[in-house]
Amino acid sequence: MHEKDTEELFSELKEDEDIRRFLARNEKEFRRPLHEYLEELLREKHLKKLDVIRASQLERVYGYHIFAGTKPNPSRTKLLPIALAMGLNLEETQKLLRYAGESMLYPRDPWDSIVISAIEQGLSAKDTNLLLSQLGEKRLLG
Repeated sequence: MHEKDTEELFSELKEDEDIRRFLARNEKEFRRPLHEYLEELLREKHLKKLDVIRASQLERVYGYHIFAGTKPNPSRTKLLPIALAMGLNLEETQKLLRYAGESMLYPRDPWDSIVISAIEQGLSAKDTNLLLSQLGEKRLLG
């Protein structure tokens, strides 16, 4: 978890004339590896990797690579099934995408809007794929 909120970081950044010093002092406040965030979510939600990977409908070995950090930047279409399988809310899902260096879900995009709705409804990855198909959109996992 971060120790400082965004406002504190902005304030420090504005006041500090030496960007190197600011970066060094706040290293822990910046984006962390995706697999660390996933591990934190597993602990918080009392979930098991195998159950999440199965529910996500990802290929099992690929899913384990994501959780182990050996696939450090998986695509949105691989992460979103994990988010759905973990029962993440929209804020947690957006953070997951951000840690992976992927664009966050955007409600002006029809595909993204459907996925946002699925997250808000608590749909599974399987049901989200069904909804996407019914609405003429590309499925999460192709």
